[in-house]
Amino acid sequence: MTRRVASCNCGQLTAVVHGEPVRVSICHCLACQKRTGSVFAVQARFPADAVEISGESRRYARTGDEGTTARFHFCPECGATVFYWPEAIPGFVTIPVGAFADPDFPPPRVSVYGVRRHAWVREPEGIEHLD
Repeated sequence: MTRRVASCNCGQLTAVVHGEPVRVSICHCLACQKRTGSVFAVQARFPADAVEISGESRRYARTGDEGTTARFHFCPECGATVFYWPEAIPGFVTIPVGAFADPDFPPPRVSVYGVRRHAWVREPEGIEHLD
């Protein structure tokens, strides 16, 4: 079974996952752009029972455009977001793909909020669009 470790910049907060993600997606919404400091976010969803979290985190709850809330957990030392709990998808943990720092991580297969995609961004061929 595949084992991957996601962590913050300083290594204090980690999420160890067992198995492959059930979904890897790109989000172009403005909130994700602000949260990541990039023009989009890439995240992987895992069943909660496949994730072991350790370390101290602070939490930020944000209600999205569709009215559901996600609780983002970030390191109080370095500020990096390591995981979040989407209220709309009980039983799953979402982890920013960059927290794995793994160039071989599976590519995204789904793209959301494409209407807010920066014109110069190119997505993987064949990606599914849910807008």
